[in-house]
Amino acid sequence: ARKNIPTFDNPWTPAVTLMVGLKKSLELMKQRGIEQIWKDHARLARATRAAVKAIGLKLFANPPADCVTAVLMPEGIDGEAVFKKLRNDHGITIAGGQDQAKGKIFRLAHLGFVNSFDVIMGVAAVEMTLKELGYDFDLGKGVKAAMEVFMKEK
Repeated sequence: ARKNIPTFDNPWTPAVTLMVGLKKSLELMKQRGIEQIWKDHARLARATRAAVKAIGLKLFANPPADCVTAVLMPEGIDGEAVFKKLRNDHGITIAGGQDQAKGKIFRLAHLGFVNSFDVIMGVAAVEMTLKELGYDFDLGKGVKAAMEVFMKEK
């Protein structure tokens, strides 16, 4: 690859689909404007945080970032079981903790091409999963809290 730099020739086929996707993403970002993108992600983050707090969960980070909400796993709930159930039963993939946080937190992303309904669906799946695994709370409370943020902050 280094040898081919002066001629701008690739020694292998480049990841064309990634380049096309990047080009389209940058076009969409330019249309919306970076400030609007930041505002949108902050709104998604506020709704997600409101949802997890409404069902009695605690945030891991202080202050939390607007790209992802890290949540402490409820006492007595197996983190690995949460990830497997979300993936297998609901088709949703979330991230867990790493190293010393493995099995102790889960992370809900709201960065990229994500909208309010993605957040609502993700929160609903998390609620159903936690309820099925024995976490005691009023089902739908998190979804309602997220929806209230979205309705208030149109």
